[in-house]
Amino acid sequence: MTLRRRIATIAAGAIAAPLVMVALPTAPAFAHGYVSSPPSRQAQCAKGTVPCGSIKYEPQSVEGPKGLRSCHGGNAGFAELNNDSKGWKVTNVGQSVTFNWVFTARHRTANYEYYVGNKRVGFVDGKNQAPGATVSHTVNLGGVTGQQKVLAIWNIGDTSNAFYACIDVNVG
Repeated sequence: MTLRRRIATIAAGAIAAPLVMVALPTAPAFAHGYVSSPPSRQAQCAKGTVPCGSIKYEPQSVEGPKGLRSCHGGNAGFAELNNDSKGWKVTNVGQSVTFNWVFTARHRTANYEYYVGNKRVGFVDGKNQAPGATVSHTVNLGGVTGQQKVLAIWNIGDTSNAFYACIDVNVG
């Protein structure tokens, strides 16, 4: 190969490389964690149980400032998680429920909180440690019965944010 041809080949590669990089798909910027079972609203979106928008592709990304009490964690792009009439599937449970979290990025954890309405029914100290790939908590729902929405919150220990998940249950 001549010097001129080598230079042309190198130049063509240098021009094409940035184009290839732009065209490659990227992973979600905020990949962290959510309640997988009983299936949270975002887990239902991810599995296609309920038709959803972009949350379908990143159920682990419902992140917002600590202290919120909403299913979407203040993220307008995931507002459909707040829609109680969307057709969420309800899981039959007893008074004690085991919530299973799945993590794609494991932050140090301040704590986990569980709410039914405005009442906190569960609290688990995270001891400012990073969780494993999955974590389970058994929570007593405090005597409520019938259809309820449980808000599960993972409060991060090393940021001012938390991750939010709503789970629809029928307490029998």
